[in-house]
Amino acid sequence: MMKRITALLFALIMVLSLAACGKGKPDAETGAEKNQETSKEDNTKKENDTKEPEKAEEPSDKKEPVTIKFSWWGGDTRHDATLNAIKKFEETYDWITVEPQYGAWSGWEESMATAFATGTAPDVNQINWNWITSFSSDGKAFKDLKQYSDTIQLDNFGQSFLDQCTLAGKLQAIPVSLTGRIFYWNKTTFDKAGISTPTTLEELYAAGETFKTKLGDDYYPIALGEYDRMILMVYYLESVYGKAWVEDNQMQYTKEEIQKGLEFIQSLEDRHVTPSIQTILGDGAESLDKNPKWMEGKYAGIFEWDSSASKFMSALNEGQEFIVGQYLPDMGKYQGGYAKVSLAFAISETTEHPEEAAMLINFLVNEDAGVEIMASERGIPLSKNGLKVCLDKGLLDPTVAEANGKVLSWVQFPLDPKFESAELKSSDGIYYDAMAGLSYGDYTIEEAADVLIDGINGVLAK
Repeated sequence: MMKRITALLFALIMVLSLAACGKGKPDAETGAEKNQETSKEDNTKKENDTKEPEKAEEPSDKKEPVTIKFSWWGGDTRHDATLNAIKKFEETYDWITVEPQYGAWSGWEESMATAFATGTAPDVNQINWNWITSFSSDGKAFKDLKQYSDTIQLDNFGQSFLDQCTLAGKLQAIPVSLTGRIFYWNKTTFDKAGISTPTTLEELYAAGETFKTKLGDDYYPIALGEYDRMILMVYYLESVYGKAWVEDNQMQYTKEEIQKGLEFIQSLEDRHVTPSIQTILGDGAESLDKNPKWMEGKYAGIFEWDSSASKFMSALNEGQEFIVGQYLPDMGKYQGGYAKVSLAFAISETTEHPEEAAMLINFLVNEDAGVEIMASERGIPLSKNGLKVCLDKGLLDPTVAEANGKVLSWVQFPLDPKFESAELKSSDGIYYDAMAGLSYGDYTIEEAADVLIDGINGVLAK
């Protein structure tokens, strides 16, 4: 808004009295002319004296309007929180307009891959950690955020976290949180079945039979999609064998070991612990949190990211109790599983407004006003100030906080960034092919193992 300060100048009007003294008497014509001239001079002087001076131009701090686009995926609670944060950001920085682009996860990575490849991505992007490797291994998709350290308070983040987002000599994203997978249970359904939520693998197996006999064929202790099965299998194998899935860009598991993991996944389906892929797809929901069987408690468990707790909890119908489970110690003698940078914010290399984009990121992760709104919707904040604000104001979702604490105190293994490559985890990728093929009976366990090994080695070789 232009603010102009106008100084009003007041002229001092001098009234001049002229007295004419002289001997003799002027003739009438001469006197009249003099009077007319005097009158004209007086009027001109009055006009000049009373005329308002031109207003002086003052410097303006008004900024040119800027519009930036911001993309993210998630559930309804994340959408609502982010939209409210955007509104507050626009109020704080009133020359910046943020155009939101958001939706569910299904198909999101594929559409963003196209956007990054064609240079049409939004200015600010919520990304998965592996996208840095997948889409910007040469540093050409995302800005180097070290260039905007005057805007983004990088000292709020531990160097090890920033290092995870550094590739090709560029800090390509700001890590928002750390996350891992853990079990969640609908305690109400387990109560209905007359049993406790599982604390061991044997109890989980037993719950499958109990659900079937006491509640009916359409009730299951846990629902696992294709990617959920892949992550759970890795957790199981790491628990049994005590080694990372991939290390130094090399698979660490033999075909025989992977077959053992696939046998474990198939056993969950065979023992009525989880519905088949065909059953889940037949429900017609775009994601599990929007599946009516989850909402009403027929699917009574999930193996999900700690940062996703509020999404699944809020999706339940009223009157159901959602609780954080624990890792199953009898899977093996090691503590399997991994933690990774949950989500990150990156600025597209093609943006025309990098400074404003950096301001939005800093607002969401570091500034009190943004943090207070976002809280733990993208996980427990890694930002030192973000975490402090959340703790001081009691803003952390207690369920997310509990889940995150359990994850970080349990998991031991690193995650290879290529594990989440689109060629592997997309809806038409290797993980989906192997797990759906096994569930449908299109692949034997040996054939599914071959699909995984060939596909994963192909990605690692690139």
